[in-house]
Amino acid sequence: MEELLKRGSEFLVNVLYKNVPQIIIALIVLWVGLKLIKALDKFLNKLFKKKSIDISLASFIVSLLDMTLKVLLIISVLSMIGIEVTSFIAVLGAVGLAVGMALQGTLQNFAGGVIVLLLKPYKVGDFIEQGSFSGVVKSIQIFNTVLSTPDNKIIIIPNTQLATNSLINYSKSENRRADINIGIAYGESIDNARAALIELAKTKSYVLTEEGLAPMVFVAALNDSSVDLQLRVWVKNADYWTAINELNQGAYETFNAKGISIPFPQLDVHLDK
Repeated sequence: MEELLKRGSEFLVNVLYKNVPQIIIALIVLWVGLKLIKALDKFLNKLFKKKSIDISLASFIVSLLDMTLKVLLIISVLSMIGIEVTSFIAVLGAVGLAVGMALQGTLQNFAGGVIVLLLKPYKVGDFIEQGSFSGVVKSIQIFNTVLSTPDNKIIIIPNTQLATNSLINYSKSENRRADINIGIAYGESIDNARAALIELAKTKSYVLTEEGLAPMVFVAALNDSSVDLQLRVWVKNADYWTAINELNQGAYETFNAKGISIPFPQLDVHLDK
């Protein structure tokens, strides 16, 4: 064993001695290459910031490019030293294939993350709904998207699910329509109720009144015990929940003040002796 180790060490010393110039040049190339890659990362970060590129997309592109360039640099340095990289690349490819098969779902989520970052169906801060999940987007990661629900629960959804299925983005448009449903009793004047609701809507500063967005009232349904009206108003996205709360309360108080009856289900029971 000692003889084998001695011969091995002598062989290693001889190889290193014969390749000292190549090793020195390779180390210089490695040092310069790492410096250039670092400088490129800084340049791209400044460029993306100047161009107002989405921070999630910018970070992803820079990290992916950084990793790719470093792998290519290392392969080049090994080749300069005299190491046969063809077999190394073949082994690396085989390992990559095996890992890819084992992590197929993870790679799909990676691809989904790329699609989300490029196509931008949603961004950080948007309120989205996908299937049974809904919440504000807190972060878009490489494999998952993190949502925060109104009651502060954290939901982690795989990117492939968001990239390949339908979703609702409530924040994509600047304006959003708020629908207020309220019933009046049969026999009450629909015109009077409509005028009261329109007057209520116009007292709210957040209700948009420009052409095409003015408040409207429709007869939504004729139910068993009520005529259901629907007040439709357009508001800015940020004012949506304020509008829902205040207009529902305002409609109830306005109808009470004007003597317009709001029915509720009643059951008459007749006893047969």
